[in-house]
Amino acid sequence: MDEAEFARLNEPIALVVDDEPLILMDTADMIADEGYAIVEARTADEAFEFLTRYSSLQLLFTDVQTPGHLDGFDLARKVADRWPHICVIVASGAAKPKPGDIPENATFISKPFSARLVHDVLRERCVSTTP
Repeated sequence: MDEAEFARLNEPIALVVDDEPLILMDTADMIADEGYAIVEARTADEAFEFLTRYSSLQLLFTDVQTPGHLDGFDLARKVADRWPHICVIVASGAAKPKPGDIPENATFISKPFSARLVHDVLRERCVSTTP
């Protein structure tokens, strides 16, 4: 899918990042239930590479710990700097953010999380991007 195809989508687009396939699938389903078209990535590096080519999405939902050079905190900061229009949600069951780990406009949620929490955070923090 190229940038023009993304622009023609009627629903907002979310990039969901997690290296655990079942968690990735479950999280993507929760976000799709809120009306987002989903793009999946298994690492923060893969997500960043995708964003350098296709930045016309509205939501980044990333796990902190993924293999590769970047972690979810790094990715959140890079996205906030380069694409401030993208709503950023960072999740982890092991790492808790320290000051400076995530940008001020990003939201952190702890794993495990419920679909209700994800829906509430999307509606509260990303209201301009959800239908």
